[in-house]
Amino acid sequence: MARSTLSIRVGEDFDLARDVCSYGYFVLLPNYWDVKNQSLSRVLEFDDAPSACVIDQRADGSLRARFDRKLTREEQKSAREQITRMLSLDLEPKEIKAFHKLDPRWKKSGRARLFRSPTLFEDVIKTVTSCNVAWPSTVNMNRRLCEVCGRRSASGAYSFPSAKKLSRTRVGTLRGRCRVGYRDQRIVDLAKMFVRGEIDEGWLNDPSTHDDEVFKFLITLPGIGPYAAGNIMQLLGRCSRLAIDTETIRHAKKVLGYTGTDAQITKKIKAHYEPFGDHQFRSYWFELWEFYESKAGPSHTWERDQVSTTFTAANL
Repeated sequence: MARSTLSIRVGEDFDLARDVCSYGYFVLLPNYWDVKNQSLSRVLEFDDAPSACVIDQRADGSLRARFDRKLTREEQKSAREQITRMLSLDLEPKEIKAFHKLDPRWKKSGRARLFRSPTLFEDVIKTVTSCNVAWPSTVNMNRRLCEVCGRRSASGAYSFPSAKKLSRTRVGTLRGRCRVGYRDQRIVDLAKMFVRGEIDEGWLNDPSTHDDEVFKFLITLPGIGPYAAGNIMQLLGRCSRLAIDTETIRHAKKVLGYTGTDAQITKKIKAHYEPFGDHQFRSYWFELWEFYESKAGPSHTWERDQVSTTFTAANL
């Protein structure tokens, strides 16, 4: 059976292991980081049928994406676009340089990119499943969404369900079989908004659209509060907002040494990261990530099953 292989040129600063294992979504299905082979596997969605791919980095620095079937020319174009988004390959060198100038702590390691999903829709749903819940439940919700609502590739692996599929999924199925709890109706409503074009991705991604306008729009969406909006913004490549949750408060107390009420600590957190301007989230996240790695070892050595139960500072 014929199978497609794509070669993708990347900048000299790109490191697959570092840049995939930079954000927690890399351990959520359908993503799978193969520690032994240092490669990323997942199923990508296409109109006609999904396809599983394995992405690794060759000696010359380029990426190789191997698929479980032959892709059409249009699917190859889509695959490149999805991989570019997932790995933040479109992050401009000047932006990385600006970040490292503001926060030199990460220049030596080269950290700047944050892993995300191939589509904004998947990022939004993953964010919804990460709110008001312990990390193991987020892992389980995403596994069930893939197994119950996703499509199987030729190799038998599941995709993340498309907006079209979730817009037609019964609320009872999401609650009963996918175990998403109160998020059931919100997930369906968000999916319908994507299908109807009520969430304008072009406008959200347009550099001329101000961050304030993006944030104001995001918090009008079903199930999206300030934390979720801040997180979705960084997944859009807009890092000028923090996504403050209980983990942020815990980090402020344990690592930054802040004391006081949650409101007082939140005020201190905002003041602490404000000097990093458009890169506030990056500075905060890599600081938090470094703490995780100090306890659990380098993230590219994390086995998914282990991380699903030890990912938060409370457990570390």
